[in-house]
Amino acid sequence: MHLYYFSIFLVVASNIFYHLSQKSTPSGVNPIHSLIVTYATAIVCSLLILPFYPSKESFLVSLGKLNWASIVLGISIVGLELGFLLAYRAGWNIGLAQFFATVLITLLLIPIGMFFFQEKITMVNIIGILLCLGGFILINHK
Repeated sequence: MHLYYFSIFLVVASNIFYHLSQKSTPSGVNPIHSLIVTYATAIVCSLLILPFYPSKESFLVSLGKLNWASIVLGISIVGLELGFLLAYRAGWNIGLAQFFATVLITLLLIPIGMFFFQEKITMVNIIGILLCLGGFILINHK
């Protein structure tokens, strides 16, 4: 159960620093140069935490077991990073951009989860979705 809560804490804390960093990236810097530094840092961090996740097989064996998902994830991360960086440069508010994106993503992922992963949705979930939509409408009201 410890990992259950720690994993969400890590997501939330990292997401906060993610958006603070994106919003604080100097506007005159080439966004691709920024991404190169970002991913170089990510590789170093990954190598530093690798000993905490030992494997019984070599990196090359693990590499051979990977599928398309790791490649698409890498492409998606670049799109996500570049998208938020450009959104903040275009003037999006730090709180609204994340909220707007999250609501849209959630609305799109619900039917994807139901169709491709046989995930179930309850009436309580539907009420929560409607409340999020209401918040979405209210937060975007001028």
